[in-house]
Amino acid sequence: MSRNMPLLMKDLLRNQSQEGSAAQKQHDAGAYRTALISVLVDNESGVLARVIGLFSGRGYNIDSLTVASVESDDGVYAGRSRINILTSGTEMVIEQIKAQLDRLVPVHRVMDLTMQGPYLARELALIKVVAHGENRVEALRLADAFRAKVIDATLESFVFEMTGDPDKLDAFLELMRPLGLAEVSRTGVAAILRGAGTI
Repeated sequence: MSRNMPLLMKDLLRNQSQEGSAAQKQHDAGAYRTALISVLVDNESGVLARVIGLFSGRGYNIDSLTVASVESDDGVYAGRSRINILTSGTEMVIEQIKAQLDRLVPVHRVMDLTMQGPYLARELALIKVVAHGENRVEALRLADAFRAKVIDATLESFVFEMTGDPDKLDAFLELMRPLGLAEVSRTGVAAILRGAGTI
């Protein structure tokens, strides 16, 4: 019986190790992450509705959505549009989103830029601030520090134009809130891989 004891202990430790790794896998699969997904589609009516329908039908959230024609002179992207979708979810949910997007008929390519390597992401925002006195001066000082351009000014308000990484825009907006942030219009994220890689 004492000979079997080391075997039982070894089995117990192995089972605990397997349970631990399964729990780690479940934890990793359950961790939320943000994904920036680029989708190359046919430039035809109804495609965007199908993509949005896929998200809404399954309860997935879209944090940002941009779409534009990407036709080129050499005909490589003739009749194509690029959709950039910023979403978040568990790894399993993001993989489901990519697989379901890839199955849509007008879709030519689906790429998760956040997993492909370094990429560039930019967003444009128009930001209206209604401020007086010191708040007005502080809003201008912060706009200069963030390289936001004043594109409209009255005695009571400013409209700033700002382009940059979405996190930079978010930081600027947080600083503007106590100074009189009145309205924001954002374009959504445009993104592209760095280097020679393409979608």
